[in-house]
Amino acid sequence: MNLNSYVKKAHKVAVDHGWWDSNRSTAEVIMMIVTELAEAVQEYRTNGNSDKFREEIADTFIRLCDMVGAYDIDIEKEIMKKHEYNKTRPYKHGKRF
Repeated sequence: MNLNSYVKKAHKVAVDHGWWDSNRSTAEVIMMIVTELAEAVQEYRTNGNSDKFREEIADTFIRLCDMVGAYDIDIEKEIMKKHEYNKTRPYKHGKRF
C-alpha cells in the first residue's frame, strides 16, 4: 500500500466514525494532531518506549493522514518536493541546534 492510499483509508474511517460530522477549523484539526504528540511525550516520560508510547505515535500519524485526506493533499508528491528542497539546504539550515 502506498501512502496516498492509506490516507484515503484513514480519512474514510474518521468520516465513518463521526469525526467530520460538523465543520472543524484547520486549527482544531492540527491541535488534535498536537494532542496525540503530547500524549506520546507524556507516555514516553512515564514508561519509555512502551507499547502505549508507540500507540500514541501511531495515533499521531493516523490523525495527520486523516487531515491530509480531508484536505485532498497528494502527500507523496508534497513529501518528495520538500525532500528535494531539503537536500539543497545548508547544514542544520544555518542554526545551532
